[in-house]
Amino acid sequence: MSRRKQRLLSREQIGMNREADYIIKRAQLYASRVVLINGLIFFSTQTGDAWILDPEDHLAICLARDGERQAFSILETPMKFQVAWEAQYHIDGDTFIMVTKDGDIRTILGYPVRESEDMIRRAG
Repeated sequence: MSRRKQRLLSREQIGMNREADYIIKRAQLYASRVVLINGLIFFSTQTGDAWILDPEDHLAICLARDGERQAFSILETPMKFQVAWEAQYHIDGDTFIMVTKDGDIRTILGYPVRESEDMIRRAG
């Protein structure tokens, strides 16, 4: 049975860009991590990838690939944030399927999809 570490953050400690930086650093260390903040899933993988998912609208943005930080845009104020989503995603069993705005399809195995889905169910 795995133990999940939880940490409580104050409103001042929560920042979408700060969380993106955190999850990118985990990806660069090839550490798998899944975090739920404001209804969004931030995750990193042992292959050096990092993503943000919006489970409600099935939107996704890649933050890092193979340990390399990717270009992305998150605008935030103290009360609001806006993510420039780049793709839609779907989870089919253990498979993460991503479709970009250009129509490119990428199928990826080995992502922490089950842990992400569990977190989504608990939050809903």
